[in-house]
Amino acid sequence: MDRRSVYGPRDSTVLSQQAQHRSDDIPDGDLDAVLISRRADGTFWSYFNQNNMSERVQEILHQIGFYGVYRCGRLQLNQHLITALVERWRSETHTFHFRVGEATITLQDVQIIWALPIDGEPVTGIDFDRTTQQWQEYCLTYIGFSPDANVLKGSRLQTSAITSHLSAVFISYNTPQAVVVQYARAVALLLFGGLMCPDSSGNYVSLLYLSKLEDIETARNYSWGSAVLAFLYRELCNASTKGKAAIGGALQLLQIWAWSRITPLCPGLGAQRLFMGQVQMDNNRWLPAAPYGATWNCQHTFTTTVRGTVRVIREILDEMQADQFIWQPYDMDSDVIMAYADELNPQLWRSSVPLIFYAIVEMHRPERVVRQFGMRQNVPESTDTRDMSLHQISRKNHAGADWSLQHIQYINRWQKRYDTVVHRPLISNRRETERGYWEWYYNITRNFVSSSTDRRVESGYQPGEAPMLQVVG
Repeated sequence: MDRRSVYGPRDSTVLSQQAQHRSDDIPDGDLDAVLISRRADGTFWSYFNQNNMSERVQEILHQIGFYGVYRCGRLQLNQHLITALVERWRSETHTFHFRVGEATITLQDVQIIWALPIDGEPVTGIDFDRTTQQWQEYCLTYIGFSPDANVLKGSRLQTSAITSHLSAVFISYNTPQAVVVQYARAVALLLFGGLMCPDSSGNYVSLLYLSKLEDIETARNYSWGSAVLAFLYRELCNASTKGKAAIGGALQLLQIWAWSRITPLCPGLGAQRLFMGQVQMDNNRWLPAAPYGATWNCQHTFTTTVRGTVRVIREILDEMQADQFIWQPYDMDSDVIMAYADELNPQLWRSSVPLIFYAIVEMHRPERVVRQFGMRQNVPESTDTRDMSLHQISRKNHAGADWSLQHIQYINRWQKRYDTVVHRPLISNRRETERGYWEWYYNITRNFVSSSTDRRVESGYQPGEAPMLQVVG
């Protein structure tokens, strides 16, 4: 059997890295291998699930742009689901290759699910190189305590040290505002470095991110959402390579994205749901209700069903039908989304633009998934293979580097982000594509991942176009 003619890609001009991709090993490898999901927010939620966060701190989180992330809470990650998605992620296109076409997590999803700011300046700058004493003094100034040297590792600080400090500080209506701001910075640091952009350590956060939180008044001017998406793209690209055992990044965001769109993978929901209402500050001021992502923070049943295993999820994705993928899952007129209507940037959702986060630059490619925006999909233009070289650039051994200078060409492109918004004809049937798309797509994609494909072919089954797909001229 010629596996390439069955599994794909038959034409490797797009998925040129298939030989290095983890899906290439599945037919003959460990069918139950599951990626370890890294996160560093455990101590944070252990404390705040038992202790209410002051409304004064929540107000500052809203001012920064992290309030929605906090209100969404913490989900248990389904590592089998994450693994199966990574097996279909392609670093060449920054999309998942499904039977129903390409799909991806975009700036729209980041803003709708977590209500993160996506417009503004890129999160980049100098990779500060300081001594332990200098970092201790820096922490004392901006988060209110000087950590012991044994909980610092270069520019990284143990999350448990931050949580321990937070637990020792009581915020009341009489607490000086300067102390409240320091407390809120520490919370924001844990949310960003522990949940949104967790590194490989699992229990440290980078103090580098504090530089963007020094001035609370201007912190919201940064595109935190694009930084989070850049970090997630990089983690997906790294984890999709053969031999990788772990993955970090905003995996909770990715899991909600998948649950919202792939109907066979949507878990059973229980009755214990996170409080989603508004938070009253005083008699005249209210903080908004929790964003869309909080609707998933309730009792789930996926851990007790066979659907939770990577083999089964792999086969579900292999056999996905057109009516099992929801291209536009968000009800834009719902109260949950309208609560943040003034903060949304719909045009930017469709901007083909570099996503920047210090050393990381990853390309946002909405033109490959325009059905997610209610538009007719065409055969996309070829990707720039030079972008693949960006995966080799990291912060490692670059202490003191000024990434705003090293990535100036990409920053200039980001500054023109509203000039690269994708426009395509609107459609009423989300399955519509332009003529020739499916012939092209099934020739260049990885049609199947599951090893049971071998048995299908041997029994007479032949791969073809996914049913119920409408093509227009």
